[in-house]
Amino acid sequence: MLGVREGSLTSFGMTTRAMRYSFSIMRARLTKDFTFEAAQTLPYAPEGHKCGRVHGHSFKVEVSVEGDVDPKVGWVYDHADISDAMKPLLKMLDHTYLNEIEGLENPTIEKMAEWFWKKLESQCPGLCEIVVHETPTARCVYRGE
Repeated sequence: MLGVREGSLTSFGMTTRAMRYSFSIMRARLTKDFTFEAAQTLPYAPEGHKCGRVHGHSFKVEVSVEGDVDPKVGWVYDHADISDAMKPLLKMLDHTYLNEIEGLENPTIEKMAEWFWKKLESQCPGLCEIVVHETPTARCVYRGE
């Protein structure tokens, strides 16, 4: 049957209530936010561009996972698992000079989003989006493409 997980219908004698829950598969996206402070230089910025000088930002990173909501637990994914995956990355980045971190020698928010994706994709099943904010009004959205 379309939209029903294998094994969810045990007999045709199910109650209306049981059938309603059998047909209902909820999908959701879960997002967890993180912040860190860091300095950077954009070495390939055009001559005279302010980002070519050492400067810093209060970065915000949003990590989103998507999937089926477990009907028993009631969630897609445990927030704590995302936090556990991010903890060593934040420790590596917070109050540092990003250009000295392997893979972030040119730490644009686009490159940072891809860097986070590569570090998290094996640890966060259903990873669907990384958003890196460098200011309250400037951000990059990356979906692993």
